[in-house]
Amino acid sequence: MPATLTKTDPVIQGTDRIAGEPIAISGDALTSHEPANPSVLVWSGTPSVGHVDPAVRSARAALPAWSATPIEQRIEALLAFQRIANENAEAMGELICRETGKAMWDASGEAKLLGAKVDITLAEGPNSGRSRVSGFEVPVTDSRTGLCHFRPHGVMAVIGPFNVPAHLPNGHIIPALLTGNTIVFKPSDKTPGVGQALAEMYDEALASVGAPKGVVNLVQGGADVAKAVTSHEHVDGILFTGSWPVGRRILEANLDSPGRIVALELGGNNPAIVMPDADLRQAAIENVRAAYVTTGQRCTCTRRLIVHEAIAEKLIPLIQKTASNLIVGDPKGIGGGSRNQAVFMGPLIRGMARDEVLNGQRALVSAGARTLLEATAMEHPSGGHYITPGLLEVDRFTKGPDPKDDPGCDAEFFGPLMRVCVVSSLDEAIEQANATRYGLAAAVFTKDQKSIDRVLHEVRAGCVNANTGTAGASGKLPFGGLGWSGNHRPAGAFSLDYTAYPVASLIETGDAAGVLPGMRFDDDWLA
Repeated sequence: MPATLTKTDPVIQGTDRIAGEPIAISGDALTSHEPANPSVLVWSGTPSVGHVDPAVRSARAALPAWSATPIEQRIEALLAFQRIANENAEAMGELICRETGKAMWDASGEAKLLGAKVDITLAEGPNSGRSRVSGFEVPVTDSRTGLCHFRPHGVMAVIGPFNVPAHLPNGHIIPALLTGNTIVFKPSDKTPGVGQALAEMYDEALASVGAPKGVVNLVQGGADVAKAVTSHEHVDGILFTGSWPVGRRILEANLDSPGRIVALELGGNNPAIVMPDADLRQAAIENVRAAYVTTGQRCTCTRRLIVHEAIAEKLIPLIQKTASNLIVGDPKGIGGGSRNQAVFMGPLIRGMARDEVLNGQRALVSAGARTLLEATAMEHPSGGHYITPGLLEVDRFTKGPDPKDDPGCDAEFFGPLMRVCVVSSLDEAIEQANATRYGLAAAVFTKDQKSIDRVLHEVRAGCVNANTGTAGASGKLPFGGLGWSGNHRPAGAFSLDYTAYPVASLIETGDAAGVLPGMRFDDDWLA
């Protein structure tokens, strides 16, 4: 049973994990607290950048044996992890809720996805990831066969985010383990406790099947540790979930390492289009959900709402009213006991994150945005980082970068703040949807199939939905974006694709080596 999930001490003592062993990093140079109650510590430790090299070398040492382990044993390890994750789902959900501040129902849902990822990864069939990383052979000549087989990249660095701190790194690690890679995992420095619990689950599962020590290694820390991991000469791949600015720095640091796989899942400035024939109830509920779920801290949250003028006077007030009635409060619920009431939005992850949203709102309004629903800092006895939903109206969206100059600018505000504009046609709506350098998610609300088809084919994003919001994805489909949202390495059902590379081989069984024009070979030379 993972120690982090069974501790009675409310403060988790920080550890790294190298070669299957916990390495204490006692102290308080890095801490995480409950965003709902900032005076309550969740995790405490003093990370050491000096642990990065031993962790990478541990993963490198374990690689030959793990990659040579029969696939059946690697599957057995993943099934053991699934059992452990399912048994600990409730405790993991509570830890996610404590450390991220996301509503309990949201945190519990994330915890349940850990075991489900194993089923998706192991699925077989024509649309499965395994079908795309399975070897095959083809005849080339009467005596020559062509083979394709797949090898693991090697040591994979997984850099996790704070907003979905268990499911997103797990979505990289499970597929990477199946194809024979070893791992160095650095969780977000805002959610080290969840990352530590996850690493303990992997170690327990791997040990149960006799895997070599060091298949999964954990190093805690901030930007200095992340930089050391992602630039280490013995790392073969970097699987990162986070913001575009950090993703850009990772790309820059790897310009001289073209053979290193880099899979980036970054942010979004996601649009949703609502046409005159849309179901207004569906459009209101889905767009409010997608804009403000997880307190707006999902990369797929709807940031830009594009409404046709024929329904603007009905839909925009409906969006405003629905958003203003969201329940914001203690992510564990309000009241306690039988009076417990679920909340939709908990606090933001940090006070600084709340300040960034509020400062962004002020800049947009100063530049000309009209306030329909003001996002405000909520006073709470706990001092939690609570904020109310915000909704602003702008004339147009543009690719301008600065909110101080352009209220429709192409900026991602990572919190519960959505902007809306009004358009007169589908052509204009599509143009407005594409007024971004990001390209993660988009949606359209309409009953017209031709309009749906146009949006599916013309809006540039990796995830494009119809009559459902931008936030929310199926693990049975690819997940990723383009532009500032990613580098064409989608995760989800396609995560196996970036964990292995194909090797082509020609196998000759005959003895009639061809002598080409201009060559001479005399069999007497063999004497």
